[in-house]
Amino acid sequence: MKVESISIYPVKSTAPTSLDSARVELAGLRGDRRWMVVDETGDWVTASKVDALLGVTASLTARGIRLTADGQPDLTVDEPVGGEDVPVAISRLAFATDAGDAAADWFSAIVGESVRLVWQDDTAKRTVGVQHGALPDDQVSLADVAPLLLTTTASLAQLNRWIATDHEPEAMVMRRFRPNVVVEGDIESFAEDDWRQIRIGEVDYRFAEHCDRCVVTTIDPLTLGHGKEPIRTLARHRKWDGKTWFGIRIIPLSTGTISVGDEVRVTASHQV
Repeated sequence: MKVESISIYPVKSTAPTSLDSARVELAGLRGDRRWMVVDETGDWVTASKVDALLGVTASLTARGIRLTADGQPDLTVDEPVGGEDVPVAISRLAFATDAGDAAADWFSAIVGESVRLVWQDDTAKRTVGVQHGALPDDQVSLADVAPLLLTTTASLAQLNRWIATDHEPEAMVMRRFRPNVVVEGDIESFAEDDWRQIRIGEVDYRFAEHCDRCVVTTIDPLTLGHGKEPIRTLARHRKWDGKTWFGIRIIPLSTGTISVGDEVRVTASHQV
């Protein structure tokens, strides 16, 4: 098996940025989900509520990010080091640093209401929840649950076969599932369900939990059109505990670098 692709999402709920290689930190890939958009009460503005966020691309710069979106001028935002901390409503984090009025105005034009862009200055301030397979020192960026999300091309191929059989062909692209690492190789579909420890390149990871899927996967990431897939088909084939599942969340055991083409080895599996 090998790494087929690597992606980060510098601003939570926005489009992916593809990388040839990435630095792995304990909280996830460097630059991944360190920013997010919040409303006037500090609540995170999700792509499920404002799908226009999926059309925003944030690229890393030496000092922050560069924002691009159709109909908007590009905007460069520096990390607001030493800026004002504001209350935010996301699990296990009370405050984040406001990124300033220019970024707020830029995103407000996208969202259609007054919002702010905030930055996580220190990933150590947010831990992984114990209900998500965490150990006491595990930390995470502004990602939903765990530092990284991993999927496999074999599982996507099986999902698309199910969709083609059950309904009119409507092939899903991996981008809908917003993974950090996609693995390809001669493996069975959903083999990743049983992986408990893996090594990607020079970095080891342990399994945190299976990834439950939300309505964002039903939004076409390019056209922003809404549909019923893949949730409809996953509900028929991959539903338990009242949720549908695709991919696994993993936690780095060390730091290092991973690259497209790196070997992926399973070093421990679930024993049934």
